[in-house]
Amino acid sequence: MSVATVYIPTLSGGAKLERCLESLQTQTVVPHVVVADNGDGEGSAAMLSERFPQVTRVGFGRNLGFGNALNRAIREVGEGPIVLLNDDATAEPRMIEQLLVGAEEAELVAAVLLSERDPTKIDSAGVVIDQTLMAFDYLCGEPVERLAGAGPPLGPTGGAALYDREAFEAIGGFDERIFLYYEDVDLALRMRSEGARCALAPEARAVHGYSLTLGAGSARKHAMTGWSRGYLMRRYGITARPLPAVQAVAREAAICAGQLLRSRTLAGARGRIEGWRAGKGLPPRALPPGAAERLSLGRALALRNSGHSA
Repeated sequence: MSVATVYIPTLSGGAKLERCLESLQTQTVVPHVVVADNGDGEGSAAMLSERFPQVTRVGFGRNLGFGNALNRAIREVGEGPIVLLNDDATAEPRMIEQLLVGAEEAELVAAVLLSERDPTKIDSAGVVIDQTLMAFDYLCGEPVERLAGAGPPLGPTGGAALYDREAFEAIGGFDERIFLYYEDVDLALRMRSEGARCALAPEARAVHGYSLTLGAGSARKHAMTGWSRGYLMRRYGITARPLPAVQAVAREAAICAGQLLRSRTLAGARGRIEGWRAGKGLPPRALPPGAAERLSLGRALALRNSGHSA
C-alpha cells in the first residue's frame, strides 16, 4: 500500500488545526503530513515546531487561496497519493487506510465528512452537480447508514479527498484563478474528462465543522462562491446555450434575492458578474458525459436551502 501525503490548508491554525493533526497521528496507516499555511504563521508555526516536529510547514506569508496554496505545497514536498483534509476536520483512525483501498480502483476517492453537530449524519460524501453546474454535497443530511451501497459522486470534496498524483499533475492541479469554493468541482470535471474514475470510500471518515473559516452565511463567502459560479458557468459554456443559460439565470436570481433578504448583501450577485467577466476569452472546458444530474429549479433550490449546496 502506497504511503500517502496529507496536505492541510490553513489560515488561522490554532486549536482546530491541532485537533486535526492529532487525529492523523492515530491513523492505522500513518501518512506524511504537510501544512499549507496561508496565514502569517502566528497560528501555526510555533505550535507545529513544538508539538508536531514531524509535520512539514509550507508557508506563504499571505493568503494565496485554497487551490493556489495546495498546488504550491504539492509541487514543493510530498510523494505518493495526494490526500486533502480541511483543518477543521478530525479524521477517524482508518480514514487514510480506507482512502488507499479506494485508490486501488480509482484516481479520485471521496472520503466522508460527518457533521460535528450530529456525527450520525453526513455533511458530505463528495460533490455532485446539476445541469447548470450548481454543486451539492453528496448525501448531505443523510444518516450514515445511507453509505451502504451508495454509488460514487462526481468527485470528492476538497475537504476530504484522495487524488492520484500523476493524474492530478497531468491536468495541472487546481485552477489558480479560483480563490476559494468550487475548485474541487472544477478539478473533478477536468480529471473525469481525461478518463479518471471516482470511488466513494464509505469507511474513510472525518468529523467536520461546517464553514468555520468564513462562516456559512457571510458576505465574503457569498462573494467568493458567486465568483466561482460565474467563472465556471462561462468556462463550461453554461451561459452560451439558451436552455442552460435560462435555467442558470433563474437559479442565480433566486439565490441572490435570498441573500439580499436574509443577509442584506448583494455580494453574491457582484461576485457572479465578476467571475463571469474573468472567464472571458479563456479556453472553453467540456463537461464529461453523464457528469450532471438534471434537476428542476424547485428541486435545486430545495437541495441548496436544506444545506446540500457545496
